Amino acid sequence: MTCAQARDYMSVFLPLTEATPDDRDVVIAPPFTAISTLADLVSGSRVKLSSQNVHWEEEGAFTAEVSPKMLLEHQVRYAIVGHSEPRKYFSESDAQINHRARTAQANGLIPIVCVGESDEQRERGEAERVIRRQVEQGLESTDAGSLVVAYEPIWAIGTGKTCEAAEANRICGLIRRWVGFPDLIVQYGGSVKPGNIDELMAMSDIDGVLVGGASLDPESFARIANYQKH
Repeated sequence: MTCAQARDYMSVFLPLTEATPDDRDVVIAPPFTAISTLADLVSGSRVKLSSQNVHWEEEGAFTAEVSPKMLLEHQVRYAIVGHSEPRKYFSESDAQINHRARTAQANGLIPIVCVGESDEQRERGEAERVIRRQVEQGLESTDAGSLVVAYEPIWAIGTGKTCEAAEANRICGLIRRWVGFPDLIVQYGGSVKPGNIDELMAMSDIDGVLVGGASLDPESFARIANYQKH
C-alpha cells in the first residue's frame, strides 16, 4: 500500500483491535515506504510493526538494502526474513536468510523466519526434508527464544489451495521438535482467512498466523486478530 492507503486502512483497523485480547500480539508488516507513516499511527496502540525484510550488515555500500538501525529508528520490532517471494524471485539462500536473522537479533529485532515447500517438492515427498534443511540452516546460531518461525507452504499461498489444519499443525509440531525449544513460537501462513482462523488457532502446535491477502482488508484482518477460541 501507499502511505495514503495505509493511513486509510489504519483508520478502520485500529478501532477494531481495541478490544483484542491481551494474550495475542498484532503485528503489521508494511512496505518500507509506509513504515514511518504507520509508526506515527500505531504509537500508543497495541499494534506493533514489522519490516518485510532486513539486511545482514549494519552499514556499508549495500544500495537498495535497509539496515536494522534504519528500522529501529521507526519503532519496528520485528523483521520478516526468508519469505517465499524473496526466496523465489531473488534466489535468497538459507545462508543469507540466516545472516539476516542473526543480524536482526543482534540489533534487538525479532526475526520472523519463513520456511515452506513448493508444490513439486511436496508431490515428490520431499516436504519434510526441505523444511528441516531450511530450519536448521536458517536458524543456525540464533536464539530460539527471541524469534518466530512461520511455516508457509508455497503451494497454499494465493493459489486457492488450502493446507488442512491438521497437516499444518503436524508440520508446525515437527518444526518445534527440530529446533528443540518447547516455547518456540510457530506460525502458519497460507490462505489464512476469517473462515478458517478459528480452526487453525484451535490446533495444538499453531501459535499464530502470518497473513497475506486477507490482511489487505482491515475488517478481514481484524476478524483474524480477534479469532474465537474453541
